[in-house]
Amino acid sequence: MHKAIPGIFLSTLVIAGCSSTEASPKAAAPAPAAATPSSAADARLRAALLPAPKGMRIAYGPELGAFGSLKSTQQGLAAVRQAKLQHPECAGAAQLDADRPDVAKSPAAVIAFSADRGSITQAVVSLPAEAFPEPLPKQCVSYTADVAGTQVSYKTRTLGMPAKGDQSRAYLTTASGDKKNAQIGSVMIRRGTLIMSMLVVGQRVKPQGLYELADLADQNLARVTR
Repeated sequence: MHKAIPGIFLSTLVIAGCSSTEASPKAAAPAPAAATPSSAADARLRAALLPAPKGMRIAYGPELGAFGSLKSTQQGLAAVRQAKLQHPECAGAAQLDADRPDVAKSPAAVIAFSADRGSITQAVVSLPAEAFPEPLPKQCVSYTADVAGTQVSYKTRTLGMPAKGDQSRAYLTTASGDKKNAQIGSVMIRRGTLIMSMLVVGQRVKPQGLYELADLADQNLARVTR
């Protein structure tokens, strides 16, 4: 089964377009509440999203709707289908499974930020029941993929991020290929039936910067789940 969150399969973007600046963003002050949200559920999901970090701009979204139908989710699935992985099950390992009907139909919100130094993609999904993806399988710690004729190597390590919410996990992946290198920091946090997933991409992603963003994201989750 293919698993995906917005932007989870970033081989092409990572190898083709990373800058040489370190990605260690700090968030700006909270953005004002969205005007006249379409529903209480939409307002809750919007409130759980991060504001634009200092020095970054909104590149996409916020988009709201069923998780499986979001444009960003569909793009992630399409990217997976176009690549040839040494271990196909690693394409979305440790992430939400967009092929599961209950997950695909779940209300979700996604937003993406960008700057010369890298990008951040965040998704918040409201699931029908408490759930959290399994840890990264051993075979997905190191593997290769063929992306449009380019061999990309992935190496991932689990980060010792301080615990967040009811469950949390963080990874740092180094992607290399075609004489280019990039890092992908990923964080997933669950509070109740809300799951927040975030990806930070840059030439270098500092764990401390990732933890700071995770703190802010968890604060938002705590506020909307009270």
